[in-house]
Amino acid sequence: FRGGAELLFDGVKKHQVTLPSQPEPWDIRNLLKWIKKNLLKERPELFMQGESVRPGILVLINDADWELMGELDYKLQDQDNVLFISTLHGG
Repeated sequence: FRGGAELLFDGVKKHQVTLPSQPEPWDIRNLLKWIKKNLLKERPELFMQGESVRPGILVLINDADWELMGELDYKLQDQDNVLFISTLHGG
């Protein structure tokens, strides 16, 4: 979490997580639900809108824009690096 997004997660920028087993492969959609339930500490409306990230949050999967990877439908692989960067800043 960067660009101020980490403030919603008690200021912690890096989380290394092991996701629980489930019948279907993990995708970004399910990861976001898991993050909201397990990591997000305050003001979820600043991070999520519906089942996705809100506009202004850049999502990188292994340093590539998630729009190139399938966005919410991207199937997570072992050792993937998912980065959330807030591009919204006060003035």
